Amino acid sequence: TWLVTLLLTAAAAPLPAQVTTRQLDALRPRNIGPAVMSGRIVDLAVHEADPVTFYVASATGGVFKTTDNGVTLVPVFEREGTHSVGAIALHQRDTSIVWVGTGERANRQSSSWGDGVYRSNDGGASWTNMGLRESRHIGRIALHPDDPDLVYVAAMGHLWGPNDERGLYRSADGGETWEPILQVDENTGVVDVALDPADPTIVYAATYQRQRRPWGFHGGGPGSALYRSTDGGDSWDRLSGPGVTRGLPEGVLGRIGISIYRSDPRIVYASVEQGYRYNASTAYTERRAGIYRSGDRGETWEHMSDWNPRPMYASQILVDPSDDQRVYMMNSYSFSDDGGRTFTVPPQSLHGDDRMVWVNPADSRHVMKADDGGLGISWDRGLNWLYISDLPVSQYYRVSVDMAQPYNVYGGLQDNGSWVGPSETWRQNGIVNSDWSRLGGGDGFINLVDTTNNFIVYTESQYLNLSRFNMRTGERTSIRPGDPAGHISGRRNWETWKEVGTNEEQRLGNAMAPANWDGPFIISPHDASTLYAGTNILWKTTDRGDSWHALGDLTTGVDRRTLPLMGEASHELTPSLDDGIPYWPTISAVAESPLREGLIYAGTDDGRFHVSRDGGERWTDVSARDATDSDDGGEGGPTRGIIPTGFPGLPPGAWVSGIEPSRYDEARVYAVWNNYRNDDYANYLYRSDDYGETWVSITGDLPPDRVLRTLREDLRNESVLFLGAEIGLFHTMNGGGNWTELRGGMPTAAFNDLVIHPRENDLVLGTHGRGIWILDQINALQELTPEVMARPAHLFTIEPAVQIRRAGRQAHTGDIFYRGENPPNGAILDYWLAAEQEEGEVAISIEDGNGSRVALVEATTRHGMNRVVWDMRHQLEDGRGPLVVPGTYIARLGAAGSESSQEFEVGDDPRLSVSAGVRAAWTNTLLELAGTRSRVADELERIETALVEVAEDDTGPRATKLRDLAREFGELMSRIGRLSGEIEGVVAPLTQDQRSRRDFYMEMIEVLAAEAGEVL
Repeated sequence: TWLVTLLLTAAAAPLPAQVTTRQLDALRPRNIGPAVMSGRIVDLAVHEADPVTFYVASATGGVFKTTDNGVTLVPVFEREGTHSVGAIALHQRDTSIVWVGTGERANRQSSSWGDGVYRSNDGGASWTNMGLRESRHIGRIALHPDDPDLVYVAAMGHLWGPNDERGLYRSADGGETWEPILQVDENTGVVDVALDPADPTIVYAATYQRQRRPWGFHGGGPGSALYRSTDGGDSWDRLSGPGVTRGLPEGVLGRIGISIYRSDPRIVYASVEQGYRYNASTAYTERRAGIYRSGDRGETWEHMSDWNPRPMYASQILVDPSDDQRVYMMNSYSFSDDGGRTFTVPPQSLHGDDRMVWVNPADSRHVMKADDGGLGISWDRGLNWLYISDLPVSQYYRVSVDMAQPYNVYGGLQDNGSWVGPSETWRQNGIVNSDWSRLGGGDGFINLVDTTNNFIVYTESQYLNLSRFNMRTGERTSIRPGDPAGHISGRRNWETWKEVGTNEEQRLGNAMAPANWDGPFIISPHDASTLYAGTNILWKTTDRGDSWHALGDLTTGVDRRTLPLMGEASHELTPSLDDGIPYWPTISAVAESPLREGLIYAGTDDGRFHVSRDGGERWTDVSARDATDSDDGGEGGPTRGIIPTGFPGLPPGAWVSGIEPSRYDEARVYAVWNNYRNDDYANYLYRSDDYGETWVSITGDLPPDRVLRTLREDLRNESVLFLGAEIGLFHTMNGGGNWTELRGGMPTAAFNDLVIHPRENDLVLGTHGRGIWILDQINALQELTPEVMARPAHLFTIEPAVQIRRAGRQAHTGDIFYRGENPPNGAILDYWLAAEQEEGEVAISIEDGNGSRVALVEATTRHGMNRVVWDMRHQLEDGRGPLVVPGTYIARLGAAGSESSQEFEVGDDPRLSVSAGVRAAWTNTLLELAGTRSRVADELERIETALVEVAEDDTGPRATKLRDLAREFGELMSRIGRLSGEIEGVVAPLTQDQRSRRDFYMEMIEVLAAEAGEVL
């Protein structure tokens, strides 16, 4: 009866509700790079006494450290609460102290945010968040040169809305407490701060009023100004603005940068933004302000020139520490040798959009430049550059795959074009920079391979600049949809090329149809010749883009000039007006059901969500609306009409980030929204089971404020979903009721896009800041259920394994050489243990089709998911044996008193073309040689044991014979090893020489064994 009671008790035990992140940690994605184009670097912190040691701050990829001048770089800031960095500072007296200010200081439409400032007391080995979490964007950190606890932080504040925690903050206790010492208002922060190196009580600070919203950007206002304090920040003098007559501009200003001449701190430079600019252009129609110089610590200023390229983005100035006439200027890398009066833009071998320059105080020839393509080092004052090509911080917007063998991964990157590279290589050194090929320029986005031709790819850059590219011939055809008359009316957007102060449209109209920065397009899953693409209109082509017809404007049609920012309407005089957003509103997402042709979903960047069941002839708007939503538009978002259904809890004017129609149920569709562009960072994720008529939230137990980007429905299990967010990657096994973050050794990252490879069953992850990651074979995540988790042990399905012969490494590459990781060359075995086991209590055996054991696999014993790899080789007593014959095998897992097994296939290298008989004979020959070699080893061991008892000076016949036999057995073992290596290198019938040597070695073992028997 006790057994019955035990069984009843076990049956009544509740099943586990959800798996934890820790339990899945054995599933570890691999990074394939790339580093050939790197990504946006925003700041450097250099050990001035030892400049081969420095820290590299990436916009969305954390911080890396080098101690060998960039030859090797190690990520040191990748497990914290954010991936985005705006500033980094190293204390030069105590270089164990490093500060990181999180959140980009650029103001891009793609800029990410942070969670305050971090301090390390051990050179980056560990970090502590020191607060200012709501500042979101840090422009600069200034450290007192003598007092490591005195810190100044330029807190820019929220980019997408007003908030209080912004301005200049000071800490006198190493960040334990903070004091706001310069604040203006809820829209104005501080973008730059600098301490006089001779007298650190003199502090310069640049306040910056700016705000970005979905429909536009204002890059200045009355809050922007330059300030100076002479008492460490206790009090301030405003050096610019109305009524201030020191030589700086008095009108409305934008971004300001500061640089103090180190050798004579009386000399101070400032870059000041002021002027009228076009939209969709980085040029000013009329430049004002620009470069200013003071020779008396800011008392008076001289206007040197109007040079200040695209100040919204960088506006960073630097004076050479040893030459007050040499001035460097960002965003377009340039330098002046006459104190800023004229600038030279040298030819660039690096990226052209630049963030900052560092000049060695001890040697002005030594310059480092951080830009949107990575990091360069120069030894001739910035004319020629060494590119650091092993920094894997590429910023992907979108990823896709093809069906090649091995498959390729395609993707578009922030300001680095579109690229394609292999998911693995058949070389031992993995995936290197030279394996990647560029498909297109600009800012890369969606790249899709024609499903009927692997050599045709549709590639896209910003604003839906769409082309059809033949990778075999290099031919490229532009297929961007637009007005058939050749021009587009500018009814919602600022016109290009018009005269300042006029509202007259030029006759050519806008340069292109209004489209989103990340304009969506898809290939129909039902017809490879049919594509859909979104501007403000949804377009359709049935001839691969040669012609298009419009399916309707699906946006609200709101004129963004009626929508204020910071309480002010837009006008041509607004600094950096709408920089990065030349077009709005637009379509931001489109998808077609894989189960029903013509069932189309489209979402916009102004809160619309449309459904068509007839190929776009008729549309139903099911846009978000709560009963409490206002209809008056205003700053909260555009006006919308009365809509009977909606998305529960979703604010008006949110952005549709992704749409995923189900492959299991025609009526089911998932919608991913985010609203951070309205300063709302909450999670918004919905499912409809009735073609979008009604929606339910499936955010479940997601951690708050992750900002969701994309969702993918699993290809094998309809309950399994994968979700990419600005912070993190998530998995659910119950349709969104519960979510688990997948880490597996990955850094904190923005997972902008995901795709599951339909053949290999890999999860391919595109991150915006740490390149591409691949989780090989996601069977375990597809098959994991509460019932499986309740079992003592369970072995998951095993994907077919292929015996790839990987070639040797490339020679003479040096060490500035990034290697992406290949997948394991073996059968991946995933299993679940309900409890951690002791060492030796878990066993995995591999059997062939006859039930004979060919190998034991070393097993891990952790609670939760475990992953091990069988190398597809026979296991021999003296080590690794030859590859097994392709065929069917069985893996058996024994643990916790239970057994679980799975049958799987082992296939041969697809490049081989030998018969099954030759392949089997090859393996059998290697096994035979391995057996012979093992016998030789046994004989040698017997002889060596006998020699232990023989004196070193014994020259008798037995001792001599034993020594001769030991030498001959050793030589025979070596020769058998060399022959085995030769045979294993090529799967083919043995050559005559190989057969002769094999037969000779077989004879010699018999001869030598017989002679050994006579003396032992």
